[in-house]
Amino acid sequence: MKEHQQEEWKESWRDEYIKWISAFANSQGGRLVIGKNDRGQIIGIEDAKRLLEEIPNKVRDMLGIMVAVNLKTKAGRDYLEIEVDAYPCPVSCKGQYFIRSGSTKQELKGAALDRFILRKQGLHWDAVPAPGLSLRSLSSDAFGYFRRQATRSGRLSNEALRDNNEALIDKLRLREGKYLKRAAALLFHADPEVFVSGASIKIGYFRTDSDLVFHDIIQGNLFIQVEKTMDLLLTKYMEAAIRYEGIQRVEEYPYAPGALREALLNAVAHKDYGSSNPIQISVHPNRLYIWNAGQLPDGWTIERLKQKHPSIPYNPAIANAFFFAGLIEAWGRGIEKITAACETAGVPMPAFSHDETGLMVEFTPKPLPAIESGESGQKTPGKTLGKTPGKTPGKMSGKMSGKTPQVILRTLKEFPHASIPEIAKKIGKSTSAIERAIRKLRNTGCLTRIGPDKGGRWEVIDKP
Repeated sequence: MKEHQQEEWKESWRDEYIKWISAFANSQGGRLVIGKNDRGQIIGIEDAKRLLEEIPNKVRDMLGIMVAVNLKTKAGRDYLEIEVDAYPCPVSCKGQYFIRSGSTKQELKGAALDRFILRKQGLHWDAVPAPGLSLRSLSSDAFGYFRRQATRSGRLSNEALRDNNEALIDKLRLREGKYLKRAAALLFHADPEVFVSGASIKIGYFRTDSDLVFHDIIQGNLFIQVEKTMDLLLTKYMEAAIRYEGIQRVEEYPYAPGALREALLNAVAHKDYGSSNPIQISVHPNRLYIWNAGQLPDGWTIERLKQKHPSIPYNPAIANAFFFAGLIEAWGRGIEKITAACETAGVPMPAFSHDETGLMVEFTPKPLPAIESGESGQKTPGKTLGKTPGKTPGKMSGKMSGKTPQVILRTLKEFPHASIPEIAKKIGKSTSAIERAIRKLRNTGCLTRIGPDKGGRWEVIDKP
């Protein structure tokens, strides 16, 4: 036998071993054996009967819990087995908190201690009240985005969506007594980092592991962060082959956009926001990594995660809002959706890894098809490739007389955060032509602007 998660051996008793008892109580319980060496041999102790009385009293006085101390004998040698139950409440030892991890004792500090205490209380980080956050400070644009998404998903009744913002907050269970929860700040505040440090997403393009070429920091509420991040990944950070089937333009990406979006949504919904670390996306010429601080459910492994599993959200309040908005499922199908998107696009499945800091998803690209000169362009971070130097990435050749408004609407459905110069580059028209067309579209009610000119987004209104 060896020492393991629920068993520890000590040759003799020392009062400091009460810390090991608190670690067992804060974990899954266990047994501390006194009189057994590291090789698993019973060597016995001389004062077993005295310790049989002293240890329970010391544990009670220092930890406030009761343990069973059993006197055992083997080959004429006395030893003790201290049986410790798992306790539902946190057990401290002189103000310190310990847990059992493998065959070691670890002291909890900082964010890890916060997570532990909340879990013992049956709470989650995103459900903690946020004093100072008021309904008036929340963004009307964020509520508008949620209502439009929830209308499309059909997961909330029209009656609930017509209610005012206060009623919607209650419907989403984002209030605790008179306080709004932390999740409300992340979901509906224009600048969640006022309340939650590191509530953002960082993207960087790396030529090598140490050579950062350019980067972006995406801020705002979580809905906007997801939309802006996907927009940047597809328009700025990813190289795509462009071809035409008749007049239809087809873009082929090295990664499956659906799989990237699902991995991004999982990172945002399951991130440990108490860590103060932003989600980090590293784009390399031959790899793409998405990392978020967070932990798997207790006892889970990567293999367990990749199999069919129940939904156990790290942030239930955030996941609940994402579900009603139609962004995620409620059945733990994230990995299945990533798999399906990769298979459809013919790209390799990503690799998942996990350590004490967080979860990493590594995507491997598929080779892009060859591009024939004169038929299409290719876009890559920061420059244009192929035999047409100076050609704008994704620019369409030829004229589009009479079709510009329709092309603009299709473009803005795909890239809602695009600026007027970016739209002009994408469809090969002048900025003045784009401005005229957008004015007409807005006047006819086909297009509206949500939020400020800088940082807002376009909303295409489909009319019958």
